[in-house]
Amino acid sequence: MEDTRERIIDATAALFTQRGYAASGLKQISGASTATIGSLYHFFPGGKAELAAETLTRSGQAYQELVEAVIDAAPDVVTGVRDCFDGAAETLRASGYADACPIATVALEVASADEALRQVTEQIFASWLRSITDRLVNGGVPESRAPELATVLLAALEGGFLLSRVAKDAAAMDVLGATVVDLVRHAVDGSGFVPERRRT
Repeated sequence: MEDTRERIIDATAALFTQRGYAASGLKQISGASTATIGSLYHFFPGGKAELAAETLTRSGQAYQELVEAVIDAAPDVVTGVRDCFDGAAETLRASGYADACPIATVALEVASADEALRQVTEQIFASWLRSITDRLVNGGVPESRAPELATVLLAALEGGFLLSRVAKDAAAMDVLGATVVDLVRHAVDGSGFVPERRRT
């Protein structure tokens, strides 16, 4: 039984990545997961909305744990950030630019149309930002700079996925990664750019 539930969630995540939320109907999810419509409603009595919330939450946690593992495995935070972008670029190339972030894909659709799912995606992004901020601080980035750098890092990753998928070329992810790595390096060693609003 639990295998069926997991299979449904995995299939939904894959469809969200490839098609988005609106184009991933229960019929498509049933086919992709080899689970009956009855099984979908058994595990998710709230229908597609409940399934989507669970899938996004589970996917968001998995992506967060992946980024945490990559950064934590590196000898320093600068290398860890570089490894995140290098891994993202490699994932894009290996998947033929089909694999990206299901959270961002759905978030763009639901931000103005589905308040419940908007809140789910907002909570996921907030959790990611807290996690990245903590690792930047632990890596030597000043606490005053870490939240804004975490925002830049996350926006660069998501933007890199979008631009690279559209172009079918990971050059954008590579460029964005190199830029963010430079920002993090300068923040750690105390040199480089200071945002206008922080200058005194």
